[in-house]
Amino acid sequence: GPQPSISNSEGDLLFLLDSSGSVSYYEFSRVKEFMWDLVQPFTFGPKDVQTSIIHISTTPTMEFPFDRYLSSGTLQQAIRDTRQLMGDTNTGKALSYAKEKFFSDEAGARPDVPKVLVWVTDGFSTDDISEPMQLLKDMGVTVFIVSTGRGNYLELSAAASQPPEKHLHFVDVDDLPIITKELRDAILDVIQANRLHAVDITSSSFRLMWPKLLSQETGYYTLEYAPTDDLARKRTKQVSGAHTSLMLSNLAPETTYEVALIPESNVHYFPPQTTRATTLAEEISPAQILISESGPHSFHVSWAPTLDSVTGYQILYGPLPGNSVKLLEVDGKHNSTAVENLAPNTTYLVTVTAIYKSGKEKSLSAKACTREEGSKVRHLRFEDMGPNTLKASWDSADGKVLGYRVRCRRQTGPSSVISVSPQIHSVLLTDLASGTTNKVCVKPMYKNQPGKGLCRMVRMQPATEAQGYKHRQRA
Repeated sequence: GPQPSISNSEGDLLFLLDSSGSVSYYEFSRVKEFMWDLVQPFTFGPKDVQTSIIHISTTPTMEFPFDRYLSSGTLQQAIRDTRQLMGDTNTGKALSYAKEKFFSDEAGARPDVPKVLVWVTDGFSTDDISEPMQLLKDMGVTVFIVSTGRGNYLELSAAASQPPEKHLHFVDVDDLPIITKELRDAILDVIQANRLHAVDITSSSFRLMWPKLLSQETGYYTLEYAPTDDLARKRTKQVSGAHTSLMLSNLAPETTYEVALIPESNVHYFPPQTTRATTLAEEISPAQILISESGPHSFHVSWAPTLDSVTGYQILYGPLPGNSVKLLEVDGKHNSTAVENLAPNTTYLVTVTAIYKSGKEKSLSAKACTREEGSKVRHLRFEDMGPNTLKASWDSADGKVLGYRVRCRRQTGPSSVISVSPQIHSVLLTDLASGTTNKVCVKPMYKNQPGKGLCRMVRMQPATEAQGYKHRQRA
């Protein structure tokens, strides 16, 4: 689905795309989808991200230069329109060609911006890649490799930037979406490193990070931030030149903020840096309620999520139907409580209300049932009724039983379930193979829920030859 826009990045991103005959049409189309999913959240332009594609084939070919497609729509269509060239897998030639284009005005590349190469391969190359790849890395290019085949790990880990666990991925072509976010985040670490950007974004805060421009002795930073739709509400903070990050809190949810970083240096002039960050929608608690550990006189209520913005919870509960309601209060740091002193075999309505620091309240309700008191079958026993047949008998359970459910799990053959009326306390179990061990469970049924079952394992004796008679063959 659509990803949140990433607008505080700057870099030239080059895809080295295996377009040779060793790649099937299906694999090629899946790789194209992966490429678009990877870059979809970026903002494209001369001050943002620029993207290009070079085909690996007999002769390397550039699909389009970096500066041609500077909007999401046009870039997406260009990736879709990319056609496989077939031919040989001359990756070394393509890497040498990429080195030229990464730093040429003709290809739309920009000086002084981070360079990232993403090589998607089936792990096979007909020529040497080590020397041209090393030249690229020596010139400052960060190399990510995605192998969709059985590539040589040692060769590819040497080719990728270090450490390989961050820059090298082995994944089946159908599982490429699994690594998309991880790879995108790793690319962002490269192309955001030289600019002011926001991380750890929540509904009420985000952390600003920027490159080290000053020191404690050479100056300080002024940070200005305001909602884009109300710039008059600008707020200002100052931090020493030793800082490279700052947490902004007490922000409004679902709001886009304009942020400016102004380095104040007594040695050099540094231009201000700007970025935008949008806070997330406010999380609502409770979003779900779970009822567990139900007994005749109590049950356990838990809810999620727990938020710092919640000071406490109120739990209202009462029987249905009925008007009597009781209240429990729970500290905002906890997300569960036991509700006790209840009537057995009764349905309760439970409402959990979160009280926010702002004074807001959010509620969610659920139904909970207590068990019938003593709602367990007692004394399950068995009687041999002949070949492959047993009689299971039990003592009645307490309370208003609506019936019993008898389940037999056979070691061989299908399982069976028999339902009987509350007056019946025995059933015949047939088709039990000799020499097998079978599991029999009897559970009482009540109006609101089943009671506790009682289970036993029973073994059928193997068939034996009659004693005292042996057939003797005549000589």
